[in-house]
Amino acid sequence: MSARVLVADDSSTMRKIIIRSLQAVGVPEAVEAADGNEAVNLFQPGKFDMVLTDWNMPGKSGLEVIQSIRGQDPNVPIIMITTEAEKSRVLQAIQAGVSDYLVKPFTADTLREKLEKHGCG
Repeated sequence: MSARVLVADDSSTMRKIIIRSLQAVGVPEAVEAADGNEAVNLFQPGKFDMVLTDWNMPGKSGLEVIQSIRGQDPNVPIIMITTEAEKSRVLQAIQAGVSDYLVKPFTADTLREKLEKHGCG
């Protein structure tokens, strides 16, 4: 599997955890964005098979990242990474066009299920 994944999270530790989990499920590399602005700048339609974005980031929030990416690409799967406390806001993300969400902390198996569900497995 050579899915191309964009990982947006302002925590370098969290990006490492996500990338390690992706590697564990067979995605050898991912492109990292340290904030929402960088994620939007890096995204190009057709370049990525999936986007994983944190909710709270400087620059653009995860919600703004979703809205911006959806404006360019209506079909790429976007998975929002949230904390339990942010689950109540998932409806906003769904309205913005998110495909799915992962609640932290998550396991590599949970990530694999989401990737497979959205055609990246």
